[in-house]
Amino acid sequence: MKFVDEARIKVQAGDGGNGCVSFRREKYIPFGGPNGGDGGDGGSIYLVADGALNTLSDFRYRRFFQAERGQNGMGRDMTGRKGADLDIPVPVGTVVRDADTGELIGDLVRVGQRLKVAQGGFRGLGNSHFKSSTNRTPRQSTPGSPGDLRMLELELKVLADVGLLGLPNAGKSTLISQLSHARPKIADYPFTTLHPNLGVVDVGPLESFVMADIPGLIEGAAEGAGLGHRFLKHLQRTRLLLHLVDIAPIDPDRTPAEDVRTVEGELGKFSEDLAGRPRWLVCNKADALPPEEAEARCTALAEALDWQGPRFCISAATGTGTAALARAVMDHLREARAMSNDDTDDPEGDDD
Repeated sequence: MKFVDEARIKVQAGDGGNGCVSFRREKYIPFGGPNGGDGGDGGSIYLVADGALNTLSDFRYRRFFQAERGQNGMGRDMTGRKGADLDIPVPVGTVVRDADTGELIGDLVRVGQRLKVAQGGFRGLGNSHFKSSTNRTPRQSTPGSPGDLRMLELELKVLADVGLLGLPNAGKSTLISQLSHARPKIADYPFTTLHPNLGVVDVGPLESFVMADIPGLIEGAAEGAGLGHRFLKHLQRTRLLLHLVDIAPIDPDRTPAEDVRTVEGELGKFSEDLAGRPRWLVCNKADALPPEEAEARCTALAEALDWQGPRFCISAATGTGTAALARAVMDHLREARAMSNDDTDDPEGDDD
């Protein structure tokens, strides 16, 4: 299935039911007074995060959603039935914005989370509300108010702990297939990955993390070259980026250091926050070189970049070094989560 990560839909909440003008009519009671009931409230529309969905593809076929209208009021002081609310399932990680104003409405990050996106109309009042000592036969009622009508922009940002970054053919899809049960398309030509792939990496008992592989970047992506920046948004929720680089490139005119700087430049153009995210250097395709030469190239690359963070020399194709990489990532995520919990427990800090 083609990955769809953006959608535009129109939602119409239900109108409120109209109030009723009615008078009590019974034998021997010629002036029974008003007994018109109120209308029912219109149904509201909610987006609900559904863990079984992973794309917004359903919205390619249906783009308009309407909730039920409230029933009109009736005589004998009977209130109209409330319109049923409408729940629209969306994938976890969906960001919702008002298409007309650009306002951020909400972010659905937990399974079962509900977000009201359109308020149903309120009920109209029947004529029994308008009786008084001077107006005993009111013929006045109010109509129900209209429900909200909105255009919404939905954007899916996948939820992953670790994101893979690099040029096309750096080996990102091979790595995620080596570490998880994900089976992305792998071939010896660029841009075989056309949509994000997610994989769960099991490191040990009750120890796992989610890894995301996105299409590769090329120079000029900010101007729309290649697949552009369209999928970088999926790395915005990650805690760690693994920057894969081919240390045995076929093209003699390109060096691994130039490849790293190219991706760094495009990353910075997209988001300063994402560019400042923890990023590890992963030298891939070590199997194409003798072990000593592969390690020497990885060391030379780190020196050329003045790389201060962790670095690894692996072969995603053969699995060499991938287990150690996964263990190091798991340890880093555990420490990051522990620090995050500490900050949550003591948000103001200790003043003593």
